[in-house]
Amino acid sequence: MYCQCLKEFGRPFVAEERPDLIAVGSEVVLRVTGAGLCHSDIHARIGGHNLGHGRLLRYADRGMNLPVVLGHEIAGVIVSAGPEAGEIDKTRSYAIYPWSGCGQCYQCRRGVEHHCANPSSPGFHRDGGFASMIKVSHPRYLFDIGDIDPAFAATFSCSGLTSFSALGKVEDTMFETPLVVIGAGGLGLMCVSLVKAKGGLPPVVIEVDPAKREAALALGAASVFDPRSSDTVAGIRAAVGAQIPAIVDFVVSEETAQLSLDLVMKGGKIVLVGLYGGMAPWPLPILTSRAITVIGSVVGSRAEFCEFIELVRTGKVASPPIHVRPLSELNAQTDALERGEVVGRIVLQP
Repeated sequence: MYCQCLKEFGRPFVAEERPDLIAVGSEVVLRVTGAGLCHSDIHARIGGHNLGHGRLLRYADRGMNLPVVLGHEIAGVIVSAGPEAGEIDKTRSYAIYPWSGCGQCYQCRRGVEHHCANPSSPGFHRDGGFASMIKVSHPRYLFDIGDIDPAFAATFSCSGLTSFSALGKVEDTMFETPLVVIGAGGLGLMCVSLVKAKGGLPPVVIEVDPAKREAALALGAASVFDPRSSDTVAGIRAAVGAQIPAIVDFVVSEETAQLSLDLVMKGGKIVLVGLYGGMAPWPLPILTSRAITVIGSVVGSRAEFCEFIELVRTGKVASPPIHVRPLSELNAQTDALERGEVVGRIVLQP
């Protein structure tokens, strides 16, 4: 099998040829048909997140041991299954739910293993999808994608699921007042598409990149704004036409956090999804006196993943721009994503 391996934080991925994978126990081995490239892969290559004030949340301190093959947005077809995997239709294509936990803790027992304190996620804690083959620990992490384009399905487990879960936390507001979405990268564009698919009012999108603003409009945004403009706050309020009950921030920088606080109404919600980094600029008494709810949202549950895929099956979810590239270009494409040059999502194929 062929893979691109991260052997040292801060260094390029290294191409390797390895023996083919063999399934044992309940494991399933798949041939990868597509693996999405995510901003989290940039953070993983660097080795952590910016916490502000010169601090870094180090992946090495959070259970990520090198060498490891990254890639957590994965679609594939089954090559083999272990004797304890049960009956699996090997003629189908599958999207992989990668956010597996320990299976024993309080969060896992509640069905939210993506909140497990001891995760075992492919692409972080064990080898992921930037390879020609991947091993999945159990068939329960495989979701039949039917006739959905495998390149689109390869974005489901992060770009799709993360946006779907974040939107679900404020979905009740979007039928009366346009949702405000900060950031029109892969996740932000998916969120715009999901709002339309669910019948919400066209959202208002804030994005610095003009090409990404155009992509948001093409997917159904009502209006777009450059946050660097002097009249951004007034313009957004006018575009919404009412007080703003909910904001979903797919960037989460110090600047966007402040913008969210400036915009949201008393009693409103701010959902934080992105990992750009820094320290929150909010005066704490403001959160109390304005009764603002700040919600951190990370990926989503297996149940939400199933709901998301069923929504896609209806044909209502338009795909953001997807750029299919060979896996051999992983370093170059990661560099392009880090420079902000990608509109939509890159999917790598072995």
